[in-house]
Amino acid sequence: MSREKKTEAKAAPETPFIELVGLRKTYTVGSSPVKALDGADLAVRRGEFVCLAGRSGSGNSTMLNMIAGLEPPTAGEILIEGRHVERMREEQRTRFRRKYVGFVFQSYNNLPQFTALENVALPLAIRGMGRAERTKLAKEALCRVGLGDHLHHKPSQLSGGQQQRVSIARAIVTQPPIVLADEPTGNLDSHIGTEIIELLCSLFRENGTTFIMSSHDPVMASYMDRTVRMSDGRIETEEETL
Repeated sequence: MSREKKTEAKAAPETPFIELVGLRKTYTVGSSPVKALDGADLAVRRGEFVCLAGRSGSGNSTMLNMIAGLEPPTAGEILIEGRHVERMREEQRTRFRRKYVGFVFQSYNNLPQFTALENVALPLAIRGMGRAERTKLAKEALCRVGLGDHLHHKPSQLSGGQQQRVSIARAIVTQPPIVLADEPTGNLDSHIGTEIIELLCSLFRENGTTFIMSSHDPVMASYMDRTVRMSDGRIETEEETL
């Protein structure tokens, strides 16, 4: 009897969820060009947690803005699920952000005249969702971050840690596949900062969210899958978290 040869198929390499190729961003300050990004290449897997580390001016925040489509690069490519963000018109980038991206900011960015519930419901209102449905989803998001008893408090009535939790609830209420955070614990003490990063990681692991955070704090970086160290607009090293 003849024996059939079994060939073992090689797994195809995983296509990056986010891919930056030769990314450059140059600003003009006075009459002098300043390179915020100088040829950065980065690939991020779906569901991966990545920390962009580096001193102020390294290009971390600029890279987050490029991924979000907040501004176009001077040169290079930004691909998300194979779509070229850098080729989109402004209104296309706006629709893209609403669908794909949530933000957590260092300064919280909660509107002072709105309650926690209203702040969290705002992205849903922008999408045109009805009041009853967006209120329901905003309540659920606030409960998930431990603010179920603070729905009707305004930012001035909340601590820094609580305001950041509102910001997190706002980031997750639309269930975006990507969340970008720029120094999310920078205005918090170390104890509250640890609570916030643990909350972020728990929520995003549960949802399979791709999480990219800018932080110079090695403690925050230790919660991530990989740390990408930047300097002068370039990626210097990439290290997997042990």
